[in-house]
Amino acid sequence: MDQVFITDAAAVTAMGDSLEKLWQRLLAGETGIKPVRHFPVENYISKYAAYIEDLILPEERPKNSRMRVLLDRLLENMFPVPTNSFLITATTKAGIDNLEKLCRGNPADTQDLLLSIVSEIICQKLKLTNTGININAACASSTIAVARGAAMISSGGANSVLVCCIDTITEFIFSGFSSLKALSPFPCRPFDRSRKGLTPGEGAAAILLMSEARVKKEKRFPLGKILGWGMANDATHITAPARDACGLIMAIGQALKSANLKEHDIAAISAHGTGTVYNDLMELTAFKQVFGDRRVPTYSVKGSIGHTMGAAGGIEVALGLKALSAGIVPPTVGFSDPEEGAKEFLSSEPVKITGDYLLTTNSGFGGINAAVLLAKEESK
Repeated sequence: MDQVFITDAAAVTAMGDSLEKLWQRLLAGETGIKPVRHFPVENYISKYAAYIEDLILPEERPKNSRMRVLLDRLLENMFPVPTNSFLITATTKAGIDNLEKLCRGNPADTQDLLLSIVSEIICQKLKLTNTGININAACASSTIAVARGAAMISSGGANSVLVCCIDTITEFIFSGFSSLKALSPFPCRPFDRSRKGLTPGEGAAAILLMSEARVKKEKRFPLGKILGWGMANDATHITAPARDACGLIMAIGQALKSANLKEHDIAAISAHGTGTVYNDLMELTAFKQVFGDRRVPTYSVKGSIGHTMGAAGGIEVALGLKALSAGIVPPTVGFSDPEEGAKEFLSSEPVKITGDYLLTTNSGFGGINAAVLLAKEESK
């Protein structure tokens, strides 16, 4: 089995166009959540989102979607990518705002509605020799994409895999969450007793995975490794998670087993932490079941960058590497009145950590759960 190295990572969110800028603002406890300005929100439960203010369609390309503009920005900030890298993309809605334009009688590029357009654009811009695959698994999409890429390298099926994930905030998405009563009327408060729902966010990330031989050939300097991964479906409800956290517990167990690690090896947890009543309770149930009396430093970035949907896992993997490298986890913004059992795990302040391994988890509609175990570059 080949080792899986992460050699490069990039991200664009409401907190900045670079991973380093995002990381520093997270440590400072800042938030990119603000009142929505780019579509009417009077009829919705929430008026807030973590959107990118200057993500404006160029005058010469009025038919483009918001997704295409964001993807262009990510690619502008990209690292060199070998042209024979296998591509895995993750998006739940691609350029769905173009459907809104069409319904209102405005010109729009219908190609942007296809999930496959993301990989098509990336292949053209980076001159990749394959069109890759797209994974749409709700809010666990990019976590599963990273796991899939790691599995390909570990098994010898590829030696370089590029994972790109993206989702944007549109009225279609906002209205959908609002109709499900999943939106918070105020900026989301993960694991807080007063939480009432999620706050949508938009963002994109790119992560380059390589085998050890390819790392040496390319003379890359790894940021870290992927040691293990797991996926499970709780088969309980189309939108709500299983109250007993059976799916997430199983996914974490698979990740630990494939990494050949024990619960006590984990230094920190990057939680999904959406701020919905049921998700946060489910996660706390899983962490208590897996880690017992041990209280592992845990954080959620949703109070800062919102819930970036299909892009969430990829962004959080990139941030997990920053946490391991710095030996610190960021504060959970919006966490002031801890839910029962949350105070032992989470903090509204940065927390120093010791150890080499970080667990990152995500869950999505349809009972989907995924977990990835990250390691410092020099470990194992």
